[in-house]
Amino acid sequence: MKKTFILALSLAFGLSVQAQTKTGGISTSMLRDIKQAHEAQPLNRALVNAMAANSIDALAVNHQQAGALDTYFSVETRKQSITDQKSSGRCWMFSGLNVLRSNYMLRHDSVQLELSQAYLFVWDQLEKANLMLQGCVDTAKKPIDDQRVQFFFKSPIGDGGTFCGVSDLAEKYGLVPAEVMPESYSSDNTSKMRALISSKLREYGLQLREMVAKGQKQAAIDQAKTRMLSQIYQMITMTIGEPPQQFTYAFKDKNGRPLGPAKTYTPQTFYDEVVGGPINGTFIMVMNDPRRAYYKTYEVEYDRHTYDGHNWRYVNLPMDDIEQLAIASLKDGRKLYSSYDVGKFLDRKRGYADIENFDYASLLGTTFTMDKAQRISTFDSGSTHAMTLTAVDLDAEGKATKWKVENSWGATWGQQGCLIMSDRWFREFMFRLVVDKKYVPEAILKAAETEPVMVMPEDPLFQPED
Repeated sequence: MKKTFILALSLAFGLSVQAQTKTGGISTSMLRDIKQAHEAQPLNRALVNAMAANSIDALAVNHQQAGALDTYFSVETRKQSITDQKSSGRCWMFSGLNVLRSNYMLRHDSVQLELSQAYLFVWDQLEKANLMLQGCVDTAKKPIDDQRVQFFFKSPIGDGGTFCGVSDLAEKYGLVPAEVMPESYSSDNTSKMRALISSKLREYGLQLREMVAKGQKQAAIDQAKTRMLSQIYQMITMTIGEPPQQFTYAFKDKNGRPLGPAKTYTPQTFYDEVVGGPINGTFIMVMNDPRRAYYKTYEVEYDRHTYDGHNWRYVNLPMDDIEQLAIASLKDGRKLYSSYDVGKFLDRKRGYADIENFDYASLLGTTFTMDKAQRISTFDSGSTHAMTLTAVDLDAEGKATKWKVENSWGATWGQQGCLIMSDRWFREFMFRLVVDKKYVPEAILKAAETEPVMVMPEDPLFQPED
């Protein structure tokens, strides 16, 4: 009995080892080679101990970069109050509204203004819910594991987005001042609200798919979707607040003094006062994606906020062209919506981004050699955070040496709420720019009018900015 048990155990162990050394796995000999190569590298025991008790950034910081920052900019737009998105993914909205209010204050020099993000966020969430539900209807005849069906069910609703959302939502629903509809706990902290609404939308999406499968008429499906959206609207307004239909407001100067008598507005008439006309059609969006051909137009399917709105459509340009567009706009006092992979080489304490802020390679005994195109293709880098481009410093030849953006992480963060970026960092980790057409050369405008190449939202570069 004992010998039989030992034999069985030996056979089981042998089978286990064999299963673990299948081609492609880590075999015993491979593990030996890995350890030998590791042991052949001389280790600094003090460094190992330091890494066990400290953050990688703290040890990798390049102290040659740690001196006082040069905060002078030869071209800088008018300063305005710094906003704070807190624990939400609404950077795209904060940056877009920063641009709109800046354009108004450029025309009215004594005015200070902040627009309500909470107001527009209500409509953003309702429109995204409708986009998801209608997408479930449109794809109802596809199997549940179809890529496009999964696109809708995986992320039914979110608070990330792009400037297209600002333009479509503001034109449709108008704007209100921040003091008329302030932030709520759930607009500042969106995760729980988003999770609950997403769960309800998935439930509703399945019900709509079933209605289509049973051959129910379109009118019945539309009525069901309306009832569903009514429940979603209730969940949104209970957590964010009820949007005002009418309000009284007086514009104020930088000291908070009214500049005239208060007037009665609706969100649409206030939009007309602040923006003065349509946003769509006045700008183009440009992007730097070295994986794709330059001077061509691309459009990202379903990268929009409203079902009947505009997809993210952009002209792909080299960074030299994008910088010239930005410089022309800033010289005219116009801020720009822009987006970045902000976490890369970011010194959060100083509010400074530069590719030599941290020497990770020397610390870890390796190199990091991927270029911008390779980083995008492998999901190592992409457009993750929108900020408002406000300033550029130019050398004697008119070339950019550094840039500054207004961030939406509060006035105490970084450089009084702003982030300074070296030009070499800007070229590697800047991705999107929205620029008024009057600053765009004719050749690029013509490229923007060509039939776009459609790309899919699963692409690593086209994740919603938050």
